[in-house]
Amino acid sequence: MTERDRSEDIADAVLAIDGVVGLHGGMFGEAATYLPGRRIAGIRIGEDGTEVHVTLEFGVAVRETADAVRRTVATMVDGPVHVTVEDIVRV
Repeated sequence: MTERDRSEDIADAVLAIDGVVGLHGGMFGEAATYLPGRRIAGIRIGEDGTEVHVTLEFGVAVRETADAVRRTVATMVDGPVHVTVEDIVRV
């Protein structure tokens, strides 16, 4: 069994937020954390902060949901949290 990475904990916390349908790897898959044998799409932790790329459910308040993502992740990391809403879908 592999050890859990902080990016996996962040992904789980973000996916538990109402209105978040999924994590999004970006147009070219650039928004991801690469781990041995696996990839966590939508989460990138760097020296300049943490990026979170999400897909939201159609009809949710985008700004409020993005703020909820930012607040949740900010409790888990040091530095700024940058949230990008990549897509909005009907579910």
